[in-house]
Amino acid sequence: MSLLKRIGGSQSQGETPGTGNAVVASPAAPVLRSGQGDGAPATGSSHTAPGSATGEMSQQRMLELSLWIVDRILSSLSGQQELKRSPEVERQIQEKFTGAYRQSGVNLTDDQTKQLYDMVMDELFGFGPIEPLLRDELVTEVMVNGPRLVYIEQKGKLTLTPVRFANDDHVLKVIDRIIRPLGRRIDRKWPMVDARLPDGSRVNAIIPPCAIDGPSITIRKFSKKKLQVEDLIRFGSMTPEMAEFLRACVVSRLNIIVSGGTGSGKTTLLNVLSNFIPEEERIVTIEDSAELKLAQEHVVRLESKPAELDGTGRVSINDLVINSLRMRPERIVVGECRGGETMAMLQAMNTGHDGSLSTLHANTPRDAIARMETMAMMAGMDIPVNVIREQIAAAVDLIVQQTRLEDGSRKISHITEVQGMEGDVVVLQDIFLLHILGKTPEGKVMSELRPTGTRPRFSSRLEASGFKLPPSIFGATVPGQKRSW
Repeated sequence: MSLLKRIGGSQSQGETPGTGNAVVASPAAPVLRSGQGDGAPATGSSHTAPGSATGEMSQQRMLELSLWIVDRILSSLSGQQELKRSPEVERQIQEKFTGAYRQSGVNLTDDQTKQLYDMVMDELFGFGPIEPLLRDELVTEVMVNGPRLVYIEQKGKLTLTPVRFANDDHVLKVIDRIIRPLGRRIDRKWPMVDARLPDGSRVNAIIPPCAIDGPSITIRKFSKKKLQVEDLIRFGSMTPEMAEFLRACVVSRLNIIVSGGTGSGKTTLLNVLSNFIPEEERIVTIEDSAELKLAQEHVVRLESKPAELDGTGRVSINDLVINSLRMRPERIVVGECRGGETMAMLQAMNTGHDGSLSTLHANTPRDAIARMETMAMMAGMDIPVNVIREQIAAAVDLIVQQTRLEDGSRKISHITEVQGMEGDVVVLQDIFLLHILGKTPEGKVMSELRPTGTRPRFSSRLEASGFKLPPSIFGATVPGQKRSW
């Protein structure tokens, strides 16, 4: 069988999480064996290939061979500035791959040849060794801890993978490919960056000198299928009664904060809640890196901007929140409050922009109140703490606490009403609570989501918007009716 037939069709021509383009750079000259001339590089170089091999080859040697072939292909395309993926370009790559493969002197099995070709295509058009992980729909997070350690999250559990990079420079090239289309930068002066992949997945990268063991990449993947409230009910993240209550709150223009720890599912829940916003309303979303995917048509998406090389030109979340007030928004959705923008968000909620939504990091609803106090102080205004608390109590109507359990499952653990102030204390009242019942022998956490039996004080606002929720939603027993929990 010819080499072209062996590799033909081994790479899908559909869309992948990669960029689809390859920017051609001048590759480093490979180190050659003595007397070998322009043949394969010697073992020990960063882009090396075995001089002659038959049958099985280690993953490390396969990686070295793939990078050497990539260098050969890019060398032959030095006159082109950018490769755009197309059937014609793929045909050219196949031909050049064939020539470089034969020049390497290796003799692989059919399966290994296909694997090698896929690795080359991932280097040219995707994100290198981690591209197969990004294509795997079962993988929800990819974590690169330097070139030798790559972890993934599947079903809430972390697993070490056999994926490796050649060296630190190889990881840096992948980081550069991610951030270059976004106009962002990373270097020794500012060795960290937030970005996103073309499919919206969230990326954080940090490099030396801050990353001691080598460049690190963390990618939070977003499901290609946009989750709906029915999906969260099916997963057990909420009950139908909770979903109906939250829908009534969003439509009735209550100000809602989604609170939770890292990886607890805050952004997913915020996306689902945003889908309850009526289609005819104008929505402005504000994020550090655009992640929200709203179904409505009348949406203006804003994204913060890092500073230029000279330190000027930075546009913060706080700047965008202030600017959004001049854009006639009917709803303001802030992806996450992390600092002084919290004060601007509270001011917006208190000045007629009802129905606003945001998230923040906190472990409980009470902690969320304390976090908002702290972040509001970061605005630099000389405002007493009790005044900030009054602003919070007047602005926020509901806190929805999202929790990641020990078995990796994500559930709403609290739906809590902010009822106002009593003295210097913000009064909170739980409406729904998660009760942990124990664990199965397999380690799965058993839990139940239950109402507390308390109707919220803002029930009249829900009724004014046409929602007359039955007492059973809040845990009241009706004669002849069984409880849903």
